[in-house]
Amino acid sequence: MSAIDRFAALRGWREAGEFITVGGRRIYCRRGGAGPRLLLIHGFPTSSLDWAPIWPMLAARFEVLAFDLLGLGFSDKPRGHRYRVHEQADLAVAVAHHYGWNAALVLAHDYGDTVAQELLARNERNSALRILRLCLLNGGLFPETHRARLIQRLLASPLGPGLVGLMSRRGFARSLNALFSPARPLSEAQIDEYWALLQHERGLQAVPSLLGYVAERRRERARWVGALQTAEVPVRLICGALDPVSGLHMAERYRQLVPRADIVVLDDVGHFPQLEDPQRVFAAAAEFFLGGDAQSSV
Repeated sequence: MSAIDRFAALRGWREAGEFITVGGRRIYCRRGGAGPRLLLIHGFPTSSLDWAPIWPMLAARFEVLAFDLLGLGFSDKPRGHRYRVHEQADLAVAVAHHYGWNAALVLAHDYGDTVAQELLARNERNSALRILRLCLLNGGLFPETHRARLIQRLLASPLGPGLVGLMSRRGFARSLNALFSPARPLSEAQIDEYWALLQHERGLQAVPSLLGYVAERRRERARWVGALQTAEVPVRLICGALDPVSGLHMAERYRQLVPRADIVVLDDVGHFPQLEDPQRVFAAAAEFFLGGDAQSSV
């Protein structure tokens, strides 16, 4: 029995999905529901499990497809791999194509926001995966407003590979819960699940390389911020204001830089809106996605 099998929530999520092969790698995917096609892209250092609280609501209105990014969750975590955002965007396209999708609505969070920004930068009518509408949750959309935690900065530095072995469940819990609203912390059971999933298949070893996205955001700022500024499809930001990394200060920067900024602020929510207040996130996302002719376009 693996460590994952000790947790009913993890076991249930895994068994509700399937594994596909992309470029020789096993990638975990879950699909459900019926309606307009909606692709979910999760953040770091978590997995598609982040969507579990909102999944039943989404699946009641949409055909929903979620997957675990390479190096995270149940997907393969190749040792010594050099993870890059462009590769994760290619993976999102490959997953969509596996299920016969060439266009979709997209809901993204955190690291997934950056992947979505890259997809948006490619977004043309003849692109491999056309985004019809994009809804972003809290994430590092602008390098200048991303307030990385000390542990993130250390793990992303040359010291990272050596520090991974010192990571503990206690430190992980402290760092993760610091991102949540004080009124909406993770339970001890949830922390155990996230810690087990991060460790799954030696996943901790992938963390320093995955954190290369922080530097990528700086190098690719013109492309990825420019994609938001020149987007020809509707984009909405749903922002948990209490997020210390990418909260209200990021939303204010978004309003400054993005024309016709469409922002929904959740005043009492932190970095994980879909976990902290799934009902309000669903309401704001569904209203956005189903407005106009989105439903008939997918």
